[in-house]
Amino acid sequence: MEMIRQAVKYGIVGGGNTLISLAVIWLMTKNLGCSEALSNFVGYLAGLINSFFLNRWWTFKSKAGMFDSALKFFLVFAVCFSLQFGFLLFLNRHCPYDPPLYSFLEPVLKIFRIDTLFYIQMLSMVMYTVTNFMINKYYTFNK
Repeated sequence: MEMIRQAVKYGIVGGGNTLISLAVIWLMTKNLGCSEALSNFVGYLAGLINSFFLNRWWTFKSKAGMFDSALKFFLVFAVCFSLQFGFLLFLNRHCPYDPPLYSFLEPVLKIFRIDTLFYIQMLSMVMYTVTNFMINKYYTFNK
């Protein structure tokens, strides 16, 4: 039951991170005239920092040291992002026309105009999210 509650909180934090990232990107590009690349980097960094603090305090209620858990958190992010990106490249190369479960879900995916390449992105994001949650739960914030 605790893991389900933590997973829901993790999802809420992730949704908030997305909104923060989008808001920072919008503010920097539209109001401050910054480049898209800089705005994207700062926006994602803002979401990542928010993710660290909210997941440490609210999702996992960790008592681990701030510096130690921050170091682990950013290392876990780098590892999970690398795994996700590798998985994305693998799927794009080896099953661009029929990725796992696509045929089964195709009627629903077509309604929402989700093509094969976007579906592969979605699979990669799910893999990232699950992996990141589990490693943060059992490694980063395990105190």
